[in-house]
Amino acid sequence: MSEASISTGIAQRYATAVFELAKEDKNLAAVEKDLDALSDALAESTDLVAMIASPVYSRADQAKAVTSLAAKMGLSTAIAGALGVMAEKRRLFILPQFISGLRAAIAEDKGEVTADVTAAKAMTKAQQDKLAKALKTSVGKDVKINLAVDESLIGGLVVKVGSKMIDSSIRSRLNALQNSMKEVG
Repeated sequence: MSEASISTGIAQRYATAVFELAKEDKNLAAVEKDLDALSDALAESTDLVAMIASPVYSRADQAKAVTSLAAKMGLSTAIAGALGVMAEKRRLFILPQFISGLRAAIAEDKGEVTADVTAAKAMTKAQQDKLAKALKTSVGKDVKINLAVDESLIGGLVVKVGSKMIDSSIRSRLNALQNSMKEVG
């Protein structure tokens, strides 16, 4: 068994526990906001990423750091408690997988699916809404867009919904053309 699958399994257990607690307390909306805040914090703070991944920090230091972080960010008790337990057990390194697992559970509960969309340039809110509406007719569920920008696509989109992937990028079309030209010549 790989290290990644072990980490994902651990993260999934934490995510399931927090999801069940939040659902029981009718607190899913607050937990969802907390996940957005935590994701933003991880994206913006290299110190936070280093702290959760580094074995140099003691359990006590990690616990103190996440407790003060949770208080400063105003995180719900379910998320703050989970962070505290992860720090105690030296499992803060699973935080990114925990966030994605908990998001998936909340989305499933709401009847949503998440589409990972990579675009050549940033999309406006209106474009994202139009894409979500088009994907909803295809998938049959509400679609939440998770947008990333990759200018190397030149133009177009790469959309992943579950196990399906639609690549309409100019880069992939150029690669296909290049491959077909090799076959001819």
